[in-house]
Amino acid sequence: MSEINGDLMVFSGTANLPLAEKVANYLGRPLNKIDIRHFPDGETFCQIDETVRGKDVFVIQSGSPAPNDAYMELFIIMDALRRGSAARITAVLPYYGYARQDRKDQPRVPITARLIANLLESAGASRVLTMDLHANQIQGFFDIPLDHLHAEPVILKYIRDQHFANPIVVAPDTGGAKTAYAYSRKLATGLAIVAKQRTGDSIVDAFSIVGDVKGCNVIMIDDMTATGGTLSAAAKLCRENGAKSVHAFVSHFPLTAKGVERLMGETQLDELVVTDSIPLRAGFDPSKLPFKLTQLSVAPLIGEAIMRIHSDESVNDLFNHE
Repeated sequence: MSEINGDLMVFSGTANLPLAEKVANYLGRPLNKIDIRHFPDGETFCQIDETVRGKDVFVIQSGSPAPNDAYMELFIIMDALRRGSAARITAVLPYYGYARQDRKDQPRVPITARLIANLLESAGASRVLTMDLHANQIQGFFDIPLDHLHAEPVILKYIRDQHFANPIVVAPDTGGAKTAYAYSRKLATGLAIVAKQRTGDSIVDAFSIVGDVKGCNVIMIDDMTATGGTLSAAAKLCRENGAKSVHAFVSHFPLTAKGVERLMGETQLDELVVTDSIPLRAGFDPSKLPFKLTQLSVAPLIGEAIMRIHSDESVNDLFNHE
């Protein structure tokens, strides 16, 4: 263990407390105590209820739901930890909100993925631990160490346990082709890619598919879905091309009201598998969906990464074996 690493402490914001509690349980310890309250005008108050001087501190906070509130709360927590003389502060972001704005593709638009990176550093983060970034180049936005986890080991185990007959991995758009290819190699299956055209923020037209899905059980891989547009369009196209079933797997599920509406009526999915990087939408009842919704926990993955970072062991080794 390096000299910078004092005793391990794990705190959580309010964005995804159930996941943080699972991570703490994996680590065999309770979450450390923090008091988070809100003033009548909406301002956030935070007080760390334990001494953090010289400690190796991890703060778990997903960037959704309510990303503006979640990030502001995280910045305030880290500022309190920094002023309490924590030796090192690691921001643990199971879901990195604002990642979709990762480049300037129109005049006079922000690059919010870079802005969040700057704000994390300014607020006191010594390093960042996150999972399945929307674009890998976001790692280059940081001047502090960043550990990038993948939900792949958790998802692969579930897929293998299902023993799908005649499976094929499908990328729901060309941007996910590289990830889908990696899954197809590890599952020893064929690969197909859907070409799409986005005609609005939540409207997607899937117009062609490269590969043969006829008679296959489709394993569709994507990093996230908020409105269900891409998955629904791709599932419909797969069905039209003779797919036997369509099972979609996504790392992040920041479901919107439009997404609930679409998943309730338009999609031709047989199953949607998500992780608990983001809590399920408040008031959302999965039992009312016309297909099966399965939620897998990434708490052991995050917990193991925290232990390895604390003890200066390789995080990459988590992905070097099946």
